Amino acid sequence: MSERRGALILSLPGSEDLAASIARQLDLPHGELEWRRFPDGESYVRIHDDPGGRDVVVVARLDHPDEKLATLLFTADLVREQGARRIGLVSPYLPYMRQDMRFNPGEAVTSRPFARWLSAAFDWLVTVDPHLHRYASLDELYSLRSRVVEAAPALAGWIAREVDDPVLIGPDGESEQWVGAVAAFRELPWRVFTKKRHGDRDVTLQLPDLEGLTGHTPVLVDDIISSGTTMAEATRHLLGAGMRAPLAVGVHGLFGDRARDTLKDAGLSRIVCTNSVEVPESRIDLTPLLAEVVGEWLRG
Repeated sequence: MSERRGALILSLPGSEDLAASIARQLDLPHGELEWRRFPDGESYVRIHDDPGGRDVVVVARLDHPDEKLATLLFTADLVREQGARRIGLVSPYLPYMRQDMRFNPGEAVTSRPFARWLSAAFDWLVTVDPHLHRYASLDELYSLRSRVVEAAPALAGWIAREVDDPVLIGPDGESEQWVGAVAAFRELPWRVFTKKRHGDRDVTLQLPDLEGLTGHTPVLVDDIISSGTTMAEATRHLLGAGMRAPLAVGVHGLFGDRARDTLKDAGLSRIVCTNSVEVPESRIDLTPLLAEVVGEWLRG
């Protein structure tokens, strides 16, 4: 269709592979974005394609967002200045969603200004399983049009292919929505740990009922793998209950300092994530899910 042939895919540094895959699937050109950093630390941005009158889709992995935000906003401003018809953002991992309330006096609720900046720069947004904890939807934050892609079918497909007799385990109550969604696609058994409080700072995990499941392979499922501490504790509980060595499957692999060591030392047999963030553990491709939604936007 003409509107799709006219569209242009651009990628921020570090997202070229994902952008190229989306472009191939939609039969669209993957334009060249030239970026470099001046000796004083400022960014240089140039595009080598004419965006005039075209829909432009910017693909940007936004882990470590403080390092990428200026380049992202410069790129959006540049293509709009040069006459782009509409500008979309594909950001599989959407940062600054966990700071969703003021926990202490004087704190910035950073999810709000971040949403305002992106809403001013782009016309629409596609993201994957944002961390909606205290917000019911992205519409509470973002004024641009947005679509949330669920990674559950991709996770479920990988687990079904790669894991013998899986039982999905949520490491805490917040993970229940993702565990249940993944399990539903393949009708897999699933359980969720609960947190037991012994005081303001003393919290332990309580093992779920695993009767009849000890011969299965436990797969810990969560949206974000960051510090790894909760998954590590859940792993130790499962091993102590006589389960097989668990795997961990996450949507977004952020992996803070020593997170990998924490998880491996706990006894995990494998850690796997989607390619929303570029890490060695990225084994689950989100391209088909993202390309489908991008194609719908471009035809709209």
